[in-house]
Amino acid sequence: MTAIVSRRVPQAARERLEHAGVHPLLARLYAARGIRAAEELDIGLGTLLEPRLMMGAEDAAALLADAIAAKRRLLIVADYDCDGATACAVGLRALRAFGADVSYLVPNRFETGYGLTPEVARLAAERKPALIITVDNGIASVEGVAEAKRLGIDTLVTDHHLPGDELPAAAASVNPNQPGCAFPSKSIAGVGVMFYVMLALRAELRRRGAFNAAPEPNLAALLDLVALGTVADVVRLDRNNRILVAQGLARMRQGRTWPGLRALFRAAGREAGRAGTFDLGFMLGPRLNAAGRLADMSLGIECLVSDDLGRALNIAQELDHLNRERREIEAGMQEQALALLEGIEAGERAGLSLYDPAWHQGVVGLLASRVKDRLHRPVIAFARGGAGELKGSGRSIPGLHLRDALDLVAKRAPGLILRFGGHAAAAGLSLREADLPRFEALFDAVARELVDPADLARRIETDGALESAWMSLEGARLLEGQIWGQGFPAPLFSDTFEVERQRLLKDRYLKLVLRKNAARYDAIRFNSAEAAPPEVRAAYRLEVNEFNGLASAQLVLEHLEPA
Repeated sequence: MTAIVSRRVPQAARERLEHAGVHPLLARLYAARGIRAAEELDIGLGTLLEPRLMMGAEDAAALLADAIAAKRRLLIVADYDCDGATACAVGLRALRAFGADVSYLVPNRFETGYGLTPEVARLAAERKPALIITVDNGIASVEGVAEAKRLGIDTLVTDHHLPGDELPAAAASVNPNQPGCAFPSKSIAGVGVMFYVMLALRAELRRRGAFNAAPEPNLAALLDLVALGTVADVVRLDRNNRILVAQGLARMRQGRTWPGLRALFRAAGREAGRAGTFDLGFMLGPRLNAAGRLADMSLGIECLVSDDLGRALNIAQELDHLNRERREIEAGMQEQALALLEGIEAGERAGLSLYDPAWHQGVVGLLASRVKDRLHRPVIAFARGGAGELKGSGRSIPGLHLRDALDLVAKRAPGLILRFGGHAAAAGLSLREADLPRFEALFDAVARELVDPADLARRIETDGALESAWMSLEGARLLEGQIWGQGFPAPLFSDTFEVERQRLLKDRYLKLVLRKNAARYDAIRFNSAEAAPPEVRAAYRLEVNEFNGLASAQLVLEHLEPA
């Protein structure tokens, strides 16, 4: 059973926003998302939180400035997702602009696992760096940092994931979620952390007089990369993250973006001049992630750091091909997963563990996400790793902090989980294949204990009915131009309509004409072949539909039920 509920709109905040000149529709939507004053909507760069607020950023800046002055070799160890790739690209571009000797290494997820492991530290040592810089990883790499130190290499950790009980003995650590850090934006992505470290480094180099005879590098030019990594990593779009994303999107729309991003837009069939968060999260991000899931994220990083548009276009086409392959693999795995679940009533389980020996290790996270969305349960999907181990990737629902749940399982059954890490909504782990049944039972028990039963009932939170005056192309354009994302969700409305006409397209899309009072609205429901009843209650998004060069408003139906 799905419950459609409406967000509460604080009327005082709504009125304040309207009186300050905010569009009435946006005032209502913003008030429902916690905005209390128009000043909170200021997305100017001058309103960004200062780098000095991030603990360790100034220490990292001094460490890097010393290394650059001494012409020491630097090596970035990146993660293999979009956040890690963009963080690596930000580091490479900024450090090279500052005169550093810097290269990068991306661990192979199928061979060396996640983060700076001891094995990765030994691989890094072959490059003979004086300093390793982790991006989007490292806060859990206690053994890897120790191994690097044994090999005579210092480590600078930049990360945003939750730390474990023990922190690595790095030369410096920058992570807003480490103990003692008062940086207010705890949800900043790994690429955002790296951007802040580069801001702190520029300030340190300025203090040392490095730009007395040369212009300062313009770090704002990196904001398109920061925006892409931030949206693709599905971090909460608090005010600081919204500023980073808005500034990056503005550069894209103005045509001031790097060749690699222009190439990715072209490969995805999208226009950079009309870039929005949908493009970053659902079109560009998956193409970069496909490299890390199926091949080598070096391919994605090379796309982002190339200054040759022709080369970037060639790489983007390779990434597009990998993404198509990823979708085919995922579709097959999803069918198998749903077949596995046919005999399981979701109501009987609080946490689900799924495994098939044929599943692809790089796609199990996406599979877990799809099954989680369908069954509204926290899900961990496993694939075979090496040496009798399983690699699991999990996705959770609101109400269950997945990393905390895994931590509790690990404490109750020491040695059961070999490695784990992550955050509230997503986490990864490794365990022995023979231990899967025990883990499955424990994870379900812990989930049952931690989750309020009310959180296991699917709720669709909407913004209520949309005034007919705004159910238009003008209204759709207005919404399209705003910054929406995790924690600041895109508007979803709900209302009752009569179904005047409907037809099925390609056996997968339901095309409808809906009527409310005397007005008619074009609507579409994706991935649904089931006919709609004569009168429906729908949860829908108002979007711009472009076809044959003409633009019109369209309702995209997310949920449909008899009125």
